[in-house]
Amino acid sequence: MKKIRVYLLVILVVSMGLMVTAYSQEDMEFVDNGAFPDPQRVPSLFNHDVHNEAAEIDECNECHHVYEDGVRLEDESSEGTMCSECHDLKAAGSAPGLMKAFHLNCKGCHIQRKSGPVMCGECHKK
Repeated sequence: MKKIRVYLLVILVVSMGLMVTAYSQEDMEFVDNGAFPDPQRVPSLFNHDVHNEAAEIDECNECHHVYEDGVRLEDESSEGTMCSECHDLKAAGSAPGLMKAFHLNCKGCHIQRKSGPVMCGECHKK
């Protein structure tokens, strides 16, 4: 009986891993805020492909950045890595906290390009 439970648990874990892998950015409808224990707002609406086409973003590392010793590595991409893997909830060293990292990356780009939402309710729509 114990072997069956272990076997079923392994199947469940593997299945969940496959589901996560199958969920690609092309299927995104919102930014995952699951890392926040008590989110203050609903997740930001975000359709990955529609956004990148409208913004004319061709290179993944424009958004999926990698830093080493405080320097952005221009030819590196963190695509496939959750933001929360590098950004804790609170700032750590030169890495901003997760919420600030989202806002700097998304809102910062919108401000720089003078295009895109910058107000809270424009991204976090109920």
